[in-house]
Amino acid sequence: MDRRRFNSAAGGTLACIILLAHARAHALSLADLTDGEASQGLKTALEKGALAAISLLGRKDGFLGNDKVRIPLPGFLEDAGKLLKTFGQGKRVDELVNAMNRAAETAVPMANDLLMGAVKSMSVTDAKNILTGGDTSVAQFFASKTREPLGVTFLPVVTRATQKVELASKYNRVASKAVGIGLVSKNEANIEQYVTGKTLDGLYFVIGEEERKIRRDPVGAGSDILKKVFSLLK
Repeated sequence: MDRRRFNSAAGGTLACIILLAHARAHALSLADLTDGEASQGLKTALEKGALAAISLLGRKDGFLGNDKVRIPLPGFLEDAGKLLKTFGQGKRVDELVNAMNRAAETAVPMANDLLMGAVKSMSVTDAKNILTGGDTSVAQFFASKTREPLGVTFLPVVTRATQKVELASKYNRVASKAVGIGLVSKNEANIEQYVTGKTLDGLYFVIGEEERKIRRDPVGAGSDILKKVFSLLK
């Protein structure tokens, strides 16, 4: 075997050894975590992410001023809204958009108890599975545990806000008929249900963003247990 082939083969073997060693060390690091540390570390991350999301979204312009979560008109109404604006009815359209987003901002703080309840009910197995999951596994966990009950909690808040806007009731009347002929999707057939769903989407999205921050910089998160647990996953 000539020298170049030997060097190439040796380099490939060395790379494999390094990768295997890194994978083994990573597995050992996770295995070395006590059940209490894994559980405490993740519960701390869950609480920080959820509380940060509630703080960011549950205030004036939390939704309306954030392009990533701002709730737009439903697709069917978006097209009609453009037409209304050409006829000088833009104020009515803006009124509904504002009402939708203000409703979301009002509803989000009501998520606190359910989100914290999900944290308390988490098992050790849940904790270790989420620690080794993807960058938004915490947000996915919250969604699986709280989306349905939060939808029930948020809907009356959203309904009270949107019912004050005349355009919302008109949209519901038209959309309920349009859904029957396939012009409107079921999740857009009712403005209150639509806004509730978008509020939840925005909440879990921001929780996911907060989770990514913690995973990228556990030291900057300012918690000793987060430093220990999440630093092992880097």
